[in-house]
Amino acid sequence: MNNAHPFRIEKDSLGEKEVPAVAYYGVQTQRAVENFPVSGLKAHPALIFAYAAVKKACAMANREIQALPEEKASVIIKAADEILSGQWKEQFVIDVYQAGAGTSFNMNTNEVIANRAAEMLGKPLGKYDFIHPNDHVNMAQSTNDTFPTASYVAVFSEIKKLLPILDSLTKAFLDKGEEFKDIVKTARTHLQDAVPITLGQEFKAYGEALKACRSEISRRSELLAHVALGGTAAGTGANTLPHFREKAVAHLAAITHLPLVPAHDPRMALQSHQPLLAVSSALKELASELIRIANDLRLLCSGPTTGFAEIVLPAVQPGSSIMPGKVNPSILECLNMVCFQIVGRDSAVSLCAQAGQMDLNVMTPLTTYNLLDSLSLLINFLPVVEKKCIAGIVCDKEKCSHYFEQNPSLATLLNPKIGYARAAEVFKEAVAKKTTIPKIVLARKLVEEKELAEILDPKKAVGILD
Repeated sequence: MNNAHPFRIEKDSLGEKEVPAVAYYGVQTQRAVENFPVSGLKAHPALIFAYAAVKKACAMANREIQALPEEKASVIIKAADEILSGQWKEQFVIDVYQAGAGTSFNMNTNEVIANRAAEMLGKPLGKYDFIHPNDHVNMAQSTNDTFPTASYVAVFSEIKKLLPILDSLTKAFLDKGEEFKDIVKTARTHLQDAVPITLGQEFKAYGEALKACRSEISRRSELLAHVALGGTAAGTGANTLPHFREKAVAHLAAITHLPLVPAHDPRMALQSHQPLLAVSSALKELASELIRIANDLRLLCSGPTTGFAEIVLPAVQPGSSIMPGKVNPSILECLNMVCFQIVGRDSAVSLCAQAGQMDLNVMTPLTTYNLLDSLSLLINFLPVVEKKCIAGIVCDKEKCSHYFEQNPSLATLLNPKIGYARAAEVFKEAVAKKTTIPKIVLARKLVEEKELAEILDPKKAVGILD
């Protein structure tokens, strides 16, 4: 990549343009850099990997059907392999907000592979006289089928990383459910005192909710196995030779270790974002559950003297720059922000899905960016949530017991014995006199003491049978 001049001149169908002399990308990429200086955000590493895998798979398929000579195919494959190994990430310079469909990123990939292949053969960068970005690297392909295919591969691969993380977090909640199974406390419905429950039952329910979300994410990710590759510009396979499609997809499946197959209808695969939208919706559902659980935990640990204070979260950092000793639920607050972002991104993905017109949805770059970044947020932070928050939660048994004993909704357990109306009177009197249900019942001689003890037995009240 050494060159005495800072720029080289490349030419495309619009004319000539200066390109940095040491760059592997070329003129079409340079135009996109100048046209879209939007966010400074670049492609997710998973998308770069997936696109290189697509180019390698296509070169292998074109070689097999004798559309691409061995010398050209082998060097394209070698260049793609370097990208697959993690090299040349800095050469992917296109902003995530770019021209529709992802043409800019596809050409960025084509040019990087073409120029690196040329360099391997001792040829100058930017000449394309032996390996051409469009004619050879992009042979039998279009942005319209490669970008959705790479998007599916990238998102599918990241979901494979997320699933064991969700399994671990789910287990952490279920383990807490087992640890707290004998801690009887007051349930709260409408944020008001309700019948008894155990802290363990609450935590087990959190784990089951996450298990359900994980199942949906996994189920919907299977939609991504059906890829558009081989459909080219409009899903008809224009400019491909017989057997290219199935061979290219088979090679891509082998490279990525994903169960990929050709889309049943490649026209639909180009027109519709339904599989990506389904996955986005599943991530939003997970985020919504995580928000709910995080807020419950924040309420349960509120205090320590004026809140619920039924649990104590691990202290991870001082909570105030002015109030000494104060500790906040910082991990859960961050989790909320992460999940709010995911919910917002699902709205953007929904709009992108609606914005498809005729034979192509051109909003794939934004959809893909949002999905991959949402997945990264979860992959990066959920292990921290588990390690620094959930695993270290302890309960205040005395506080839980106190709430159980003072709970006026214990009157509910008297319904079968004295009826709803009389139990309501007991409830109101206990609240008015700021006393307990047992004291009112015994004072009114509504139930004998021994029978009352059986009715209000904590284990029976929460469904724990010996």
